[in-house]
Amino acid sequence: MGNSTPPAAANACIDASRPEGCAGGSSPIRGHSVEGVVRRSTGNKLSRPDSGRGRWTSFVAEDPVPGGAVRGLHDEANPRHRLRVEHDAHTLLIHLSDEDGAGWTTFAVDRETRQWAVDQTRRQSDAARGAYGLLYDD
Repeated sequence: MGNSTPPAAANACIDASRPEGCAGGSSPIRGHSVEGVVRRSTGNKLSRPDSGRGRWTSFVAEDPVPGGAVRGLHDEANPRHRLRVEHDAHTLLIHLSDEDGAGWTTFAVDRETRQWAVDQTRRQSDAARGAYGLLYDD
């Protein structure tokens, strides 16, 4: 890669069970492998933002709670834009809030196979259940 272009996966839709991909930019999406057919989450490429490429930054840790662990990260310039990762022995759940904190995108990743699924909704817990439900059979 070696350039400042963000990873294409941020806007990708991979679903081997649907050859047409994710029609109409619908969520949720399900990923099978990096070798799968990559489709964008929408039919058209986005226009590059007018501000230029700018400088990439990272999320920062929340202020620690005395005696507790830091459980989340946020955009330093916009604390409502948050990121949290949780896991068990089999699954990673990566929660990313909307820029205004009013909605959530959750990526569920199987730790062994690296298959993944994504769901978006207003509540973090609903997005987590949705992504997890797409990743695993009942």
